[in-house]
Amino acid sequence: MRSGTIKCMLWSDPENKPPKDMRDAQAMMRRAGFLLALAMVLAMFVLGVH
Repeated sequence: MRSGTIKCMLWSDPENKPPKDMRDAQAMMRRAGFLLALAMVLAMFVLGVH
């Protein structure tokens, strides 16, 4: 094998597209994390007021 062929194989990046299910799950986890952070801030505010 020639070194040019190996170099071409090593530097060719595979497509980095996760399946739709994975993208949907990531979006759902992002929203859940945001809602959890918001709920914690509200809880601290409510506990701090009393």
